[in-house]
Amino acid sequence: MSHEQHQQLLNVLHECMEACNHCYNACLQENDIKMMADCIRLDRECADICGYLEQAISRGTPFVSELASVCAKICEACGNECKKHDHDHCQACAEACLKCAEECKKVA
Repeated sequence: MSHEQHQQLLNVLHECMEACNHCYNACLQENDIKMMADCIRLDRECADICGYLEQAISRGTPFVSELASVCAKICEACGNECKKHDHDHCQACAEACLKCAEECKKVA
């Protein structure tokens, strides 16, 4: 599939990456940073895989399906972790991650 055929996925991947980066930075500013450790780790993992998949699609990788499957798993894990926290940045990140996981599953 071409870059244009994946435009919706590319948009959602970018939104998720940005939400995870924002959540990551905001979590580092929270008072109880130890409580946020899993959230911070998953934010980093999720932003990295979303950014990687976005780049891979842009350069025409033949592994879109396989990478999207891995991305969906990581996005879902990050979204579920972020949902546990009441912070606005975590809730926004959870929403972006779970939306991204669903888009990735369509391609996987």
